[in-house]
Parts: sequence; C-alpha cells; structure tokens
Amino acid sequence: AGPRPVPAELTDGNSEHLKREHSLMKPYQGAGSAAMPLWDFQGSTMVTSQYVRLTPDERSREGSIWNRVPCFLKDWELHVHFKIHGAGKKNLHGDGLALWYTQERLTPGPVFGSKDNFHGLAIFLDTYPNDEATERVFPYISAMVNNGSLTYDHSKDGRWTELAGCSADLRNQNHDTFLAVRYSRGRLTVMTDVEDKNEWKNCIDIAGVQLPTGYFFGASAGTGDLSDNHDIISMKLFQLMVEHPVEDETVDWTKIEPSVSLLKSPKDNVDDPTGNFRSGPLTGWKVFLLLLCALLGIIVCAVVGAVVFQKRQERNKRFY
Repeated sequence: AGPRPVPAELTDGNSEHLKREHSLMKPYQGAGSAAMPLWDFQGSTMVTSQYVRLTPDERSREGSIWNRVPCFLKDWELHVHFKIHGAGKKNLHGDGLALWYTQERLTPGPVFGSKDNFHGLAIFLDTYPNDEATERVFPYISAMVNNGSLTYDHSKDGRWTELAGCSADLRNQNHDTFLAVRYSRGRLTVMTDVEDKNEWKNCIDIAGVQLPTGYFFGASAGTGDLSDNHDIISMKLFQLMVEHPVEDETVDWTKIEPSVSLLKSPKDNVDDPTGNFRSGPLTGWKVFLLLLCALLGIIVCAVVGAVVFQKRQERNKRFY
C-alpha cells in the first residue's frame, strides 16, 4: 500500500509521524552546554531545563539555535511552542523572532539575529514597527522565500519581500502561544494558536512555493535599542504522508531553487488595515508604461483626426 494521504487540516501531532532528529523538546539533552547532539546554539542563547532563551530582555543581543541534521522530507509540518515577553510596554520592546528552513545555519546577521540574503524560507514574528508610516498592527507575522538575491529591509519591516502576513497578539501572554508551519506539495500554510482557545487560526496560505530538501531548521532572535525575552519551548517536526505525482520521482529535490510562483511581485503590494492588498505606489516601469500608453493614444488620435479631416476636405471639394 502506498503512503496514506493526510487531511488538509493541520496534523494532530500523532507521535508516529514525529521526526525526533529534527525536533527540540524537553528535557533538553545536555541543557546549558554545547553537548546537545542534534542542535547547535550560539550568541546569547541560553538553554535551561524549561526553555531555550535566544535573547534575554537586554539591548543589542542576538542568538540562535539550529538543527544539525539536514531535512530531506518533501512534506512536513513544524509546530513551535514559544514565548515572547519582557518589561517593555507598548511599542517599547523588540525586535522579534524568526523561524528558518535554510541552506545556511549558525551564521549570525542583521535579520533577527541571523543571515541576510539567505537561501530558503523564513517566518518572521516581528514585534516592533520600524516603519512609522505603517498601517499594520504589530506584532506581525510574515513569510519570505529567498534564493540569496533578496535583502530584508528592516526599515520597511520586510514589506517589499513579504509574501503574506497577519497580525497576532502573541507578546506578554499568560497562556501558551504556538505557531505551525506546514509545507506540502508546493503549498505553504502558517497558523497560530495564541488566543488560549486550543485551535489553529489561519495566518498565511500560499501556493506555488518551491523549497528544496536538505536544508536546516532553526530559530533566531535579536534585540536592538529595545529588547524582549525570546524563548523557544519546543520545536516539533512532523512528516506528512502525502502522495506525489509519478513524475516527481525523477526530480532531484536537493537541486531545486527556492522560489514562489506569484501572479504579481510582493513589491507591488502594500498592506492596508483590512489585511488585504491594494496597488502600491507608481514605480519607474509603471510610469514608463503609462507614458507609453499615453503616447500611443496621442498617435492614434492624431491619425484618426488626420483621416477624418482629409475625408471632410474631399467632401467639401465635391460639393463646391
């Protein structure tokens, strides 16, 4: 019998599909030392018996934790139990936490404590609005796929490279907060459980996403002038038993370039308070197209006018 297809909804976390080599759970083996056999950590990361703290509630800190084992699953789902909390009041905390499925690992950088121009997938849990003109509500969750050519723009909160996102009240909660990332047959789904309702709420759902196998899972966080505690309590990876077309068997999934097939570029989108997208500001090529259309319109009008004028002249000569 072939693999059993999984329903469209998120997995209930059946233990038989849990991939322990890609999962981080209590009790953390070798807690407080570098002796965790399946995970590496760096920077300000501190492992305790109850959580992995990527950053303390202190300024200018960054830390990360990365799985040592590359993931060769084509279809997977990641459940993350996390907590972001600190003494800072409204808009006086930051910067946020990132979840990664990337080619690079253990490389510190400016994007929530990890590398920019990465290869793979990032899910950002951004807690501070750097763009003062933004209309979106923070904390804000967004997704980005990169083939190494894109740069995350902190000043615009990653808006130009964001695929989709949603607001989520996930900071300083007294109850558990969870996030799920599902990737199956080119479809990326992100859901949250941060309202203490024990149910998943849809945040991101995008088709046409291409991610290779052989990348690494990780989490990172960073603070700047403002700070927060960024804690990972668990990361559980589940294999999804999904049937693929026969032609997929001939594909070398390790050689696929991270990409997204969108009807339009994320750069043409800006957010509005309803959570939908509207047309963005006029860019250079849009202005060029408008001018070109206007010029063509003028030429067409001139030609039609000349023909009409000539016809009238001929008619006037005949009746003279």
